[in-house]
Amino acid sequence: MEKKSLTQERLSRRWENIRRNWYKFSRNPLSITGLVIICIILFFAIFAPFLSPYPESAGKYINFYEASQPPNFAHLCGTDAFGRDILTRIFFGIRYSLMMAFTVLLLIVPVGVLLGVIAGYYRDRWLEIVIMRTTDIFIAIPPLILALAVCSVLTPSIYNAMFAISLAWWPWYTRLVYGVASSLSEEFFVQSAEVIGASKMHILLKEILLNCIAPILTKMSLDIGWIILIGSSLSFVGLGAQPPTADLGSMVADGSKYLPDQWWISVFPAFAIMFIVLSFNLFGDGIRDTLGVERG
Repeated sequence: MEKKSLTQERLSRRWENIRRNWYKFSRNPLSITGLVIICIILFFAIFAPFLSPYPESAGKYINFYEASQPPNFAHLCGTDAFGRDILTRIFFGIRYSLMMAFTVLLLIVPVGVLLGVIAGYYRDRWLEIVIMRTTDIFIAIPPLILALAVCSVLTPSIYNAMFAISLAWWPWYTRLVYGVASSLSEEFFVQSAEVIGASKMHILLKEILLNCIAPILTKMSLDIGWIILIGSSLSFVGLGAQPPTADLGSMVADGSKYLPDQWWISVFPAFAIMFIVLSFNLFGDGIRDTLGVERG
């Protein structure tokens, strides 16, 4: 009975923290705006095959009879040089962009966080030196430059673009978690766990990693927009997703050939990229302010 009451108390405490954080988050109108835009973007990305007016335009489709049409009632964002509906391709382009961002985060966050926790806890040892000096080498190269270099060696594709971005982005999570873990390793509760004989795994996961969740979540929410921006940049120069994939970056590159006469081919995909990046940045700022993560 006593154990059940303790469990209920913990659950009620967690719900109270969630309500308090949501209240703090909701007080920021820009953060709410970002969240609303993200929900709309996710809705269109998930249900793109059903919401798109011309789903066939997302793939190998050519209709020269309707090529290069400006925005009209039949094609709200116009058509490209092959007669494909721009709005349809934007919906599917958003889907590919979000898939890239979430896949990259799924690859880099566990690796970067694990290395950061280990290096932060085992300070002044060879393990910390190896991890952090390797991290410094990668951080010294701008992520976009490193991703471009890797993609130029590999065969251009959306999967190789994900690999290149992951290779360039993981050190930033290692550096972030290393700084937090280094300070936490000197805290009283970590030293107490060591004194009572807690295992290294328990200290790393329960005592240190759990206290790194707030900055990790904040960085993830902010990084989604940047990963999409880098992925679109790779596609813009032909090193990312390849035709006929409906990628926002390649759509902007294709439309740039016809500027300024056929402006809609590149302007609308560019606006889509801008709204995605802006919404996740606004949302990430709200998460940072809510969780009390220091700006840096």
